[in-house]
Amino acid sequence: MIRRSPLDGVPMVDGLRELRFVPHFAVRVAPAHAAAVAPVIDLSLPLEPNHVGGDDQLAALWLGPDEWLVVGPADETELRDALAPVGGSVLDVAANRTTLELRGPRVRELLEFGCPIDLHPSVFGPGHCAQTLLARANVLIWHVAVEPEDTWRLLFRPSFAAYVAAWLADAADGLSD
Repeated sequence: MIRRSPLDGVPMVDGLRELRFVPHFAVRVAPAHAAAVAPVIDLSLPLEPNHVGGDDQLAALWLGPDEWLVVGPADETELRDALAPVGGSVLDVAANRTTLELRGPRVRELLEFGCPIDLHPSVFGPGHCAQTLLARANVLIWHVAVEPEDTWRLLFRPSFAAYVAAWLADAADGLSD
């Protein structure tokens, strides 16, 4: 079967690119047993709400008190084996998310047009994530880095892909006025 991105043929503005077919794993485990995955993915699940452990290649995003999203290359079987003794679970959810990366000096300002949460660097710096809305679409927003340039990732359902890309292009056009 040939995989097809929901953004195939959708024009992208400068600073916006799709990260195609990024692995995503939903991990559920009691916080007391979260360390069980560290030997498998070589990073710890963050226990602080709305924080990210890892880097732009392999990361664990906090989604809830006992729920994380592991983004990047990981072995599902190894994760499952590590979590089984402590009553945890893992599920490949890559087909349920599309990932856009935004880079540039005005990205935060662009996102603020349609996002109701405070994205100011003093409260939402690199290593933070949140489930929120962007222009009425449910998204998981992740502030990846400020250096060498401000970088954010949006993860959302594929059915919203064309809408989110078009909204971002329109909002970016509004920034240039």
